[in-house]
Amino acid sequence: MDKLKRVLSGHDTEEAGGLSEIVEGTSLSWGTRLKGFIACFAIGCLFSVLGSCLLWLPGNKLTLFAAFYTLGNIASIGSTFFLMGPMKQLKRMFEPTRLIATTVMLVSI
Repeated sequence: MDKLKRVLSGHDTEEAGGLSEIVEGTSLSWGTRLKGFIACFAIGCLFSVLGSCLLWLPGNKLTLFAAFYTLGNIASIGSTFFLMGPMKQLKRMFEPTRLIATTVMLVSI
């Protein structure tokens, strides 16, 4: 379990210089990260389901669907920032093996 915590929190490799001191000084505890992830992911799922349910309303149903579904996707993706940290998550998203999938997903949003 400790290995999983180290990998997800971004402490599996050493960072050089003063950047590592800044990261260590501003990092959240594991419990806080987990709570933030769960809250953000739950909000993302709620918005996505709400957007799908709004398709049944008369009127501007496609606009409401697009807005809530997009917010849900952004919140769900943003929830992973709590586990790994924003910079590490972005670096992994734009690795050569994931570049096409990331690009398609971002363009689709």
